[in-house]
Order: sequence, then structure tokens, then C-alpha cells
Amino acid sequence: MSASQTPQNPGAQVVTRFAPSPTGFLHIGGARTALFNWLYARRHGGRFVLRIEDTDKARSTQDAIDAILDGMRWLGLDWDGHEYYQSQFWARHAEVAQQLLDSGHAYRCYMTQEELAAQREEAQRERRPFRTRSKWRDCSDPAPDAPFVVRLKAPQDGETVIEDKVQGRVAVQNGEIDDFVLLRSDGSPTYMLAVVVDDHDMGVTHVIRGDDHLNNAFRQLAIIKAMGWPEPVYAHVPLIHGQDGAKMSKRHGAIGVDSYRDELGMLPEAVANYLLRLGWGHGDAEIISRDEALQWFSLENVGRSPARFDTKKLENLNGHYIREADNERLAELAAPRTEQALGRALSADERALLARAMPELKPRAKSVLELGDGAAFLFKRVPLDMDEKAAALLEGEAPTLLAALIDSLSPLSDWTAQTTEQAVRDVAEAKGVKLGQVAQPLRAALTGRSTSPGIFEVLALLGRDESLARLTDKAKKED
Repeated sequence: MSASQTPQNPGAQVVTRFAPSPTGFLHIGGARTALFNWLYARRHGGRFVLRIEDTDKARSTQDAIDAILDGMRWLGLDWDGHEYYQSQFWARHAEVAQQLLDSGHAYRCYMTQEELAAQREEAQRERRPFRTRSKWRDCSDPAPDAPFVVRLKAPQDGETVIEDKVQGRVAVQNGEIDDFVLLRSDGSPTYMLAVVVDDHDMGVTHVIRGDDHLNNAFRQLAIIKAMGWPEPVYAHVPLIHGQDGAKMSKRHGAIGVDSYRDELGMLPEAVANYLLRLGWGHGDAEIISRDEALQWFSLENVGRSPARFDTKKLENLNGHYIREADNERLAELAAPRTEQALGRALSADERALLARAMPELKPRAKSVLELGDGAAFLFKRVPLDMDEKAAALLEGEAPTLLAALIDSLSPLSDWTAQTTEQAVRDVAEAKGVKLGQVAQPLRAALTGRSTSPGIFEVLALLGRDESLARLTDKAKKED
């Protein structure tokens, strides 16, 4: 990275980064890491950098990059400047490797794959951890014509200590750190070198990431110290587990952020709120707005134990945000699902009706998909398809009740939830039955389902002509 390419870090400004590998979707754990980094930077008036770590060209895909960027935008996690790609800076990585060679903190290693395999087998026989020990570490007579890798000359004595903002004090004996590879034999940088160089050049002050990277931190610190660079503040966050305590997998909900939107019908504010509460808390607060999160977020309140992902809690939280959401916005989100259920596009008038129906539909829904499915009855055409329970409600005396309802409702000129309710109550009283005994077949005839929003609100939403047409259709069919 040249000086002109380097995002500058003025003074002691906080700089965090999210650095995903584009080998798949933006998974839920990665999204939480991005959220924590974004909140910390914004909370302290700092910068938040997005760096795509695409050095593994064989596995990196444009589709994965697009999914990461789309997921970040959906969650409202904006980054400063443009996104960076690690592969842009290979020349800079190689430059640092050369500096380490020149300073004696790295060396060219000509060990063959066979020699490495023999060391690995020996470690297995002796039942000890494998540590690469190269005879080229202190060799002054290299073989210049043979292929080589560049290895860090890791310290062998003493210990390395990290005062982690989440994990506390963590120490590792330097003898446990092997001489790991910085540059491969083809000249390409390893992840371990690239991430350290990029973090330094981008002015990253705080490295907030999953605790599966804690061991990497000690190796990365070895590079940082060898270069004489300032050490970042580390915060290694425990991973997310399933509700059963096992490592998060697809069966627990370890799917892409886009799947929570497209396949589960979640709102971004609900997902962000839920991710925030996975391993972090502020007293007993469960519903936390973005503004509150920006005021309250701190690394000190991140727990040390793995958080447990609970899909039911997320659904309940999503239900809360649906009830709070703008009706026009919800209608726009639900419309594609409604159109899918109907097998046709909604007209402009029907979309307007969908928005008007939201106050009645959203109290029952826990997802945008439920909203869309729940609204489909409004736009179906006579004759309505019946689900099994609804069909059962139209048996027996139901046709007689429907006929009486038609007679009671037809004269109404002022068609509202209030006026239709009175007309329905009049029928129940005249027939000597409870209101529910009239309302159940009425609901079935109007919606084709046994459950719906309040039946008088349904009458008002459908309007006089459509309501009477649906009642007449079912009354005739049952005569």
C-alpha cells in the first residue's frame, strides 16, 4: 500500500475494521463482529473500515463479496471511504517481509515438503504439538537457486502478554510460537502477514473479532513487535453457540444475513438488536434502539461466555419491530410475498389497500412473510379457496346464517367496522346464538381461513361490494 493509498489515522482517533473473507455469505457471527466494530467506532467518533480479505483467490467469489456488501448495507452498517481489498496490497506485504529479512527478524527457509512432513510425523510419534523448526533459521549459507518461503524468526524466550478488553490478561510462552510463514514460495503473502500490515497501514487502533482468532493475535504481535509498530487494543469476543450449547451450525440458524431477510422475513433493526444482545448487555434492556446502542456500547460489557442463539427470541423481537414499523414500509416489504401467494402482481390500488390493512395485520405477525401471506385474502377473487378448517365452518347451519348476514348488511350505506359490527350482532341476537357462532362462518366466507384480523375490520377493508359478493358466493354454494 503506497502512502497515497493509506487511509490516514489522525491523532489518537479510534479506528476499527471488519475484515471478512469472501468465501461465502455474511454469516450471523460475522454480522455481529461488524456491528460491534461499527458501534465502537461510531461511539467514539472514530472510523470504521471495511476490508475484504480476498487473498485466497481460489475460494473468493464476487457473489460472496456482493452478499457481504449487501448484508452490511441492509443492517445499516456504513463504512468510511470505499471498501478495501487485501489483494490490492500484495506489493506492500512483500515490502514488509523484505524489511523483516533485512532487519534479521525473518529468514529464507528452503525446507522441502518432505522435511516438513518428517517433522510433523515425529511430533505425532512423540505426542507433542507440531512446531516448525528450520535449520535455515540461523544459517548464513542459503541455497539461492532453490525455492524458499520467508519465515518470521519468532522469539523463543519469555512470554507474550495480551491485556484483552474481553478476555482479560492472556499470556503465551514464546517457545510455543513457531517460525510461521510470511511469504509463500510463489511470493504471495500469508493471511498472518497481510492482516498485520493492513491493520497498521489503515491505522487500526482496536481489533475486535471472534475469540477463535486469539491464538493468531500472539503470532501477529510477533510481527508487530519485530517492525516496532504500535500494538492495537485487542478484544476477542466469544463465539455464538446454538441453543443446545453446541457450536453454531445451519440447524441453529447459522445462515447468511440475506436469508434472515429473504427466507425468514426479518427486519434489519430486529436482527441488529438481537445481535447486539448476543454477548453484550446494558442492564435488563432488551429492546435497544440504534441511538441507545450508540450511547451505551462498551467493550467492558461484552461477556466472556459464548452467547446462545435462540430463533424464537429473534422472532419475538421481530414481531415487536413489525408492530412499531411504518405501514407504508411494511406494505412495500410484504407485497412480493402477497404477489407470490396470489400468483399475480398487485395493482396500485391493491398496494394502497395493503398499506391500509397493516394496522390490522401486523399485531399478529412475527415476520414480513407472515404479513404477506396474511394479507393475501384481501385480494383473492370469488370463488375463494378454503382451507380445511374454514371449509368445516361453512357446514351445517352456516348457509342460513350467511343468508341472514347478507340481508342485515346489504342495506348499509355507511360501511364501517362499527356499522357492520352492529349488523352482525343484530343477526346473532335474532337467531338466538352467540356472536362467535356468527363470526366464525362469516370469517371463513370472507377470508377462506379460520383465523384473520378482527372480522369487522376485515369487512371494512374489503368494502361493501366485495364483502357481499363473497358472502353471496358461499351462501349460494351451501344452499
